[in-house]
Amino acid sequence: MMQPVLAELRKEYPNRLRVDFVDVWKDPAPARQYGVQAIPTQIFFDAKGKEVFRHTGFYPKDEILAKFQELGIDL
Repeated sequence: MMQPVLAELRKEYPNRLRVDFVDVWKDPAPARQYGVQAIPTQIFFDAKGKEVFRHTGFYPKDEILAKFQELGIDL
């Protein structure tokens, strides 16, 4: 369910957001590295690679955009 949302964000903000999708069933190492315990999990990082927010479960596009605004990130 998250893949279409992520694809939209990737398409609409190509120079503002880096949107990565990791299939943890095919590549479980990142899940261990970032402590992912449920699918889906969205992790937001700042430009320096520091985690600034984490959400577990489906996350609608409008709520993602609102979270960026809340975090002071102007897209």
